[in-house]
Amino acid sequence: MDDQSIRVTEREALLMHASGRPGKLEIHPTKPLTTQRDLSLAYSPGVAAPCEQIARDPNLAYDYTAKGNMVAVISNGTAVLGLGNLGALASKPVMEGKAVLFKRFADVDGIDLEVDTEDEEEFINCVRFLGKTFGGINLEDIKAPECFTIETRLREMMDIPVFHDDQHGTAIISAAGLINACDLTGRDLKDVKLVVNGAGAAAIACCELAKALGVKHDNVIMCDSKGVIYKGRKEGMNQWKSAHASDTDARTLAEALDGADAFFGLSVKGAVTQEMVEKMAPKPIIFAMANPDPEITPEDVKAVRSDAITATGRSDYSNQINNVLGFPYIFRGALDVRASTINEDMKVACAHALAELAREDVPDEVAAAYSGRRLRYGPDYIIPAPFDPRLISSIPPAVAEAAMASGVARRPIIDMDEYRNELSARLDPTASSLQVICDKVRGNPRRIVFAEGEEEKTIRAAYAFLNAGYGTPILVGREEKIQASMKHLGLIDAKGIEINNSSIGPRTREYSEYLYRRLQRKGALMRDCNRWVNQNRNIFAAAMVACGDADGMVSGLTRSFYSTYDDVARVLDPAKEELPMGVSIVVSGGGHQTVFLADTRIHETPDALEMADIAVAAANKARKLGHEPRVAFLSYSSFSGREGGRCEEVRKAVEILAERNVDFEFDGEVTVNTALDKEMMKDYPFTRLSGPANVLVMPGLHTADISSKLLQKLGGGTVIGPILMGLEKPVQIVPRDTTVSEMVNMAILAAHDAIVGR
Repeated sequence: MDDQSIRVTEREALLMHASGRPGKLEIHPTKPLTTQRDLSLAYSPGVAAPCEQIARDPNLAYDYTAKGNMVAVISNGTAVLGLGNLGALASKPVMEGKAVLFKRFADVDGIDLEVDTEDEEEFINCVRFLGKTFGGINLEDIKAPECFTIETRLREMMDIPVFHDDQHGTAIISAAGLINACDLTGRDLKDVKLVVNGAGAAAIACCELAKALGVKHDNVIMCDSKGVIYKGRKEGMNQWKSAHASDTDARTLAEALDGADAFFGLSVKGAVTQEMVEKMAPKPIIFAMANPDPEITPEDVKAVRSDAITATGRSDYSNQINNVLGFPYIFRGALDVRASTINEDMKVACAHALAELAREDVPDEVAAAYSGRRLRYGPDYIIPAPFDPRLISSIPPAVAEAAMASGVARRPIIDMDEYRNELSARLDPTASSLQVICDKVRGNPRRIVFAEGEEEKTIRAAYAFLNAGYGTPILVGREEKIQASMKHLGLIDAKGIEINNSSIGPRTREYSEYLYRRLQRKGALMRDCNRWVNQNRNIFAAAMVACGDADGMVSGLTRSFYSTYDDVARVLDPAKEELPMGVSIVVSGGGHQTVFLADTRIHETPDALEMADIAVAAANKARKLGHEPRVAFLSYSSFSGREGGRCEEVRKAVEILAERNVDFEFDGEVTVNTALDKEMMKDYPFTRLSGPANVLVMPGLHTADISSKLLQKLGGGTVIGPILMGLEKPVQIVPRDTTVSEMVNMAILAAHDAIVGR
């Protein structure tokens, strides 16, 4: 289910999808294809060898092709989100998005396919013949009741997993929540009286899985828009509803809820009233999962039943029923054992694994996302958070074990501990850590000043910052010009954006006096300070931060880093015992490796002591983002022993760290290929590094800056930053070619620094 708490405008969404390479997906080769020999091995004549092997043994397709890690995300667009029948082509953005989630959360290669037919037979025949290409099929956004027939028949026809997430995803997550809610309220599943409101694909799947968990058929009442689905009812029935018809005298939802223990809502806003909730059993369990607005809000439930446990499909309430907790990990486990299907045992195992994970101690990086509040298993935490890094190593093994136990696994896993370690290594922790930072800022909004407030890109970034709930953006500039730009950009409902003109601001005089006190013994006159504050928006913005009128600032669009930094340095000092520096975070094109480059901004030729301090600060930043730092001091040769020059400074920096007895691995001087290649490290058995480095300390600014930009432009990686560190107040300076999204990210980092301290 989508995150409903983050508001985005239609314009923002369209720009995101259209900017750069249109869409959200592209394909990268996994083998080098740079020489004629490479091409000969990858294609003709070399490709003939695996073709012949697969023809002899089809199972070898999993060894010689990407089949075993590919899932087709397929729809005909007959039920796109909550928008209805938009058709196959209009469903493509959703299917691309689903593919992105597969990759992001479980390293599964999702390929979207949109089938342009509403005819069941045509759709089934199209999909069934794709089985040789993919390791699994994820059906999506197909309307009921056709989705039931389509999934059932494809599962019978195909020897790979076929999974309709709209049905089973919600069912699995809600089942996990039900397990824990029953545990907390002292209930046994076999005794629970459950009412399900809604009789579509998700509701029926929820009902079926609850029964598979142990809830008795006779204890479940299902309702639709016409009332209770009871035995003998004729109106509005079909075979799937009939399977859940109850032997009951209740005819309305209100009557069904009288004395009920639990409620699953998959219907419409406002379907449940407070009067209905009052009549439920003690400690009621209420999962109101209609989106974007639940059947009844948790506030309305708590107003009449303080003993209730609630869940919704929204991220702005506790206990979000979010499908992303399920489908990526289910397919990961199913693919890894080459399961022929995803059966009930695997879904039940997934639900139990999610429930068990919620009962474990919550790691700091997850707790940090909730405004510093320590999450503990209880009524407000019965389902794991979507960005919990333990999901990848907890859920797929449970699914895989269930597949093996139920006889549908064709490649059993022998060493489950080793498998868990492999799963943990599949995903880089940076993305989760950055999401945790975003969530923390959203829970602790801050005031961030955007110095170049008249620039359209800045205005859009401020608007996005505001709408995402990160805090209050402050634009420095002329109000009439900013307002005109907002109107031109079509930005409405921007009342939360503050505008401050440096020339006539209410505190301009105070900022000038503050600056004069700082600089009067450094050659500055009062009239100089007045001019700087009035005319230089970077100095004005930095003064706002220094005087406590803003928590952090962002600038850099219209001037070079160094001129912007010089302006800021007039107003703000380095933090105590810290070295101002820049760290660039480089995420590889595949997203599996992250390295931290330092210093990419301040020190042109750092001496040994400065390099040692840079290493410590960069290692701390890496650790905060979920990486155990391994620091390499880079040079043009490895352990050369050459006297003088940068090599000697690098060796001295290593000696300084050795004397400090720091708590992370480090070594140098080494070349970059040695630092990043475990095999090359074997040539130096004496090295302190146990594996490839993830923090690279450069011998000089030229090397650092050029390397980070080359990696971004030619290496296919994503570069975050440079992140400015070491000032007494949070400041981030963006590159002049930055995007709106990148600018928002830097504002978030500034806000996060304001929350956690420098």
